[in-house]
Order: sequence, then structure tokens, then C-alpha cells
Amino acid sequence: MLELPELIETEPALDEFLTTPTPAVVEALRSVPGDLLVLGAGGKMGPTLTLLAARAMQEGGQPARVIAVSRFSEHGLRERLDRGGVETVALDLLDDGAMDRLPDAPNVVFMAGRKFGSTGAESLTWAMNTYLPALVAHRYRRSRLVVFSTGNVYPLVPVTSGGAREDMSPSPVGEYAQSCLGRERMVEHVSARHGTPAVMFRLNYAIDLRYGVLLDVAQRVLRGDVIDLAMGNVNAIWQGDANAVALRALAHANNPPLLLNITGPETVSVRVLARRFAALLGRPAPAFAGDEASTALLSNAGRAHDLFGYPQVPLERMIRWVAHWVQIGGPTHDKPTHIEQRDGRF
Repeated sequence: MLELPELIETEPALDEFLTTPTPAVVEALRSVPGDLLVLGAGGKMGPTLTLLAARAMQEGGQPARVIAVSRFSEHGLRERLDRGGVETVALDLLDDGAMDRLPDAPNVVFMAGRKFGSTGAESLTWAMNTYLPALVAHRYRRSRLVVFSTGNVYPLVPVTSGGAREDMSPSPVGEYAQSCLGRERMVEHVSARHGTPAVMFRLNYAIDLRYGVLLDVAQRVLRGDVIDLAMGNVNAIWQGDANAVALRALAHANNPPLLLNITGPETVSVRVLARRFAALLGRPAPAFAGDEASTALLSNAGRAHDLFGYPQVPLERMIRWVAHWVQIGGPTHDKPTHIEQRDGRF
């Protein structure tokens, strides 16, 4: 178990906490020997996942490499990963011949994808979310794969349902979600043809103090914005917990691919969140627009909780951390989640 800080005051402290491995992560990576390749490592979760893996391998005494592949457009990120013991490869995965320039690895975490900006650039979204995964799955058909997907492949479900389970038929809303289902189908095809063991990592709303649905709501409360209740209920999981499960999931890669919903155990009311943040931030009671619909984008992660246990960072602790971070003006990625979108247009 990790010791949870009461509050997180600085970005270095945040990253230190996010990249500290638990014994379960160390043991999981020891059980899948060999190098680990992370594709799309430059996104919101990739840097902390790769550094977490590198630290876990070092603690486990493994003579294996963690290799991060990204375009590395963010200044200083490549150097930061290099200092943490992660090997880096700067590469646009959609370039002609990119697959031939990638190193071999028995363990692959595929994180590359496109969501925001999809509307108006649908072909690029399909290329990133469907065409590229097909190329990667074929290139690494002899490896274990953990493929990041999304709960958006499910339809909106009743708020009282407890969330969509993995045995629910997908019914994606909008081209972003449709392209993500395409990603899964391409990996399933390769898995069926070549026996590739894989995990579909259907993630809903990872939380870092620098981004996520909790930050979105807290910032709106602090500014005194009207809170849109179009999507009145959400799921959330601490990013460190999601990263830990992604690495542990390598040991559970299967053929056919194992479907895993990844999120927290609660259905979280946006109205209740806003009022809680108002109390913590000393702000007036928030105003709301609209009423909560009877359905929302919600997932039931019971299968993952059965395999890996409940997330280590509980919802209330995340709320208090985010409120404090906003209050002290902590840095953010400035990437809103657009949780109010119900039509799948991002």
C-alpha cells in the first residue's frame, strides 16, 4: 500500500507520488520478463506510466528496458524520461515505415490515440484510433499487449444501473467512440489470427491534479461559473491507480483479449461534486444549468476490482487534493474533458 499524503503542494511531489511503485506493480512486471515498450508515451498519462514502470523494474532487479515512443513535442519531456531511466525514441507512429523503426519488445502498452479535435478532422481520428492500432497489433503480434481504449464504446446507461459491464454490447456514440471500437476490433482480429494475448483497457476519466473531471468542476466553482448538468454523473479514478493497473494487466493478457473497465467504484454526482468543492474552496453555492439526465456515460469496473483490488486513492481524498491544488494555483495541462458532451462530438 502507498502512504497517501494529506495534501500535495508541488508538481515534483505530485510526480514523485504518481511514479512510486507498489509491491504489486513490482511483482507483476517481474512476472512478465523482458523489455517494455510504451507507444504514445507523451500524452497525459504516458510519462508517469513509463517512469512508474522504470522504477518498478529497478526495484525488482530486472535487467530490462522501458522504452517510450512519442513525437515528444512537449519541451523537456524527453530529457525528464531519460533522467528517470527510460529510453526514448522520437517517432511519429503514422509516418511511412515507422513500424520498421520500432524496437522489438515482449511487452507493449499502446496509449496513442486522438479524441479532442476529432470533429472536423475525422479521418485523422480514424487513422490514429483504428488504422494505427491495426499496424501496431500486427507488428507486435508475438508480444503481450495492453491497449488503451475507452468507456465511450458503451452507450449511455441508466444512472441507477451501476454502469456498463464488459458483457454489454458496444454502441458507441459519435465518430471518436466509433473509431475506438474500431481499434478494439483490429486488435481482436490480430489476436484471433495470430494468438496474440491482449487486454482492452477501457478507461473512464483518469484524475491527475493537472487535469480531469474533478479539476474541471473545481475550476468552474472557483470562477463562479454556472455548472452544466447535461452529463450529471461520472466515474473517476486516480491516474496513479490506473497506471498501476495497466502495468499489472500485462500479466493477464489473454487470447481472446481480456476486456477490462477501468474506473473508480462510485457513480459520482456532478451536482454533489460542485457543492463539495464550493465548501472546500469557500465559494458561494454554485448555480446549475439544466437537470441531470436519467442516463450517463458510466462503467462498472467490478471485474478489474476483483483482479486488482479497489483503487488506493479514494474519491474524497482526490476531491480534497484537487480543491487544494486549485486554491494554491497549481499548474494544469489546460485540457478540459468536455464531460458535458452527450452527442459524442469532441
